[in-house]
Amino acid sequence: MTHSRLRAESLAAFEEIARRFAQGLKPGDVVALSGPLGTGKTTFVAAVVAELHGNRTTVSSPTFTFWHRYEGTPPINHLDLYRIEEPGELFEMGLDEAFTEDAVTLVEWAERAPTLLPERRLWVEITGAGDGVRELLLSRHASRRHS
Repeated sequence: MTHSRLRAESLAAFEEIARRFAQGLKPGDVVALSGPLGTGKTTFVAAVVAELHGNRTTVSSPTFTFWHRYEGTPPINHLDLYRIEEPGELFEMGLDEAFTEDAVTLVEWAERAPTLLPERRLWVEITGAGDGVRELLLSRHASRRHS
């Protein structure tokens, strides 16, 4: 597992970090986002989608639908697990189907789904909120298998 710590002094700097992060994503990647309410998980997703799809897609948090798919190259699956109370709900709703090799999958409130996430994933933990300083801890978790 590898770690990187980044600091964003403003919302614009935070969005720039997300856009640069997006440049390294490829189909099949899973990004797990965590942090308290209001830290900017959806803002991070919106910046990633804008970078990958050229600002032509409107992003909103799928809090009540749990899953949005943004068509483009690559397709992006956006999950929001804020309302998940029991891990069994994840599979009952078919959210495991969001993890496909053709799409980038971004998961807000990923800590609520430890059994759903694949072993190979990128973890983005965000602290801070509003117009203040945000800190990001980026971690890469790799499976034990060699690809």
